[in-house]
Amino acid sequence: MGYLNSVLSSSSQVHAGDGPVSGGGLSHNGKFSYGYASSPGKRSSMEDFYETRIDGVDGEIVGLFGVFDGHGGARAAEYVKQNLFSNLIRHPKFISDTSAAIADAYKQTDSEFLNSENSQNRDAGSTASTAILVGDRLLVANVGDSRAVICRGGNAIAVSRDHKPDQSDERQRIEDAGGFVMWAGTWRVGGVLAVSRAFGDRLLKQYVVADPEIQEEKVDSSLEFLILASDGLWDVVSNDEAVGMIKVIEDPEEGARRLMTEAYQRGSADNITCVVVRFFSDQAGVGSSRDIDHGIIPDRSSGDSST
Repeated sequence: MGYLNSVLSSSSQVHAGDGPVSGGGLSHNGKFSYGYASSPGKRSSMEDFYETRIDGVDGEIVGLFGVFDGHGGARAAEYVKQNLFSNLIRHPKFISDTSAAIADAYKQTDSEFLNSENSQNRDAGSTASTAILVGDRLLVANVGDSRAVICRGGNAIAVSRDHKPDQSDERQRIEDAGGFVMWAGTWRVGGVLAVSRAFGDRLLKQYVVADPEIQEEKVDSSLEFLILASDGLWDVVSNDEAVGMIKVIEDPEEGARRLMTEAYQRGSADNITCVVVRFFSDQAGVGSSRDIDHGIIPDRSSGDSST
């Protein structure tokens, strides 16, 4: 593919450590800004990962944002963070049929992770909630219970669905494949896993698929911002509350930190990772000096979430 100069690529690459981290940046064309914040929260281990990446594909500047919440260890989430977007932008139909490219990239990444795993290791898995910005199109794809919410015209709108085993269509799909759903503290696939779609999870792969649900939104003057977050936020903060908290915060990094802090203060028992993307419909070409990630705290990309 015709990549733009590699200097255009900005991406979060560093593994998360013991404390909270945050950062952010502005797109090269001034059309959007982004921020992220991630913390182990009250957990001793960290299985959350995130990715904030700006790249050039066939002469087009694209934004790629994701939150990946691991379970059974951090390996699956880390693998998806490192490989999903690279697989996506290499897809020959990335620009011409972005939805098909996203679906293919999810399946390819899942298959490659399973093939790379040592069968003697634990059975790791990961959710993924991703947002791909191409021109005036925003494509949100989701597997698992991390969530994407937009603010459009001042209103909170969920643009992904949490994949839970007790949803009637998910339960039917699992049972049709020969699996079962049972109550074990919460509804679980095979009495084990509390999400019905995920990367990895080799032992449950027949039932726990990595097929994303994809929703496309038009980027116009009514679209204000997007929130991607792991369930460490959504377990204790509603969609409306999250949007209301950061509506007046112009800096997306500050907004992401606000959400992370609020979730922690409300007693979230999980890792907490938030990505906020703000859209500027009338500010093309703003401040190119901030194109590359400028977070003053080193980038972070790992954490925990026992789904």
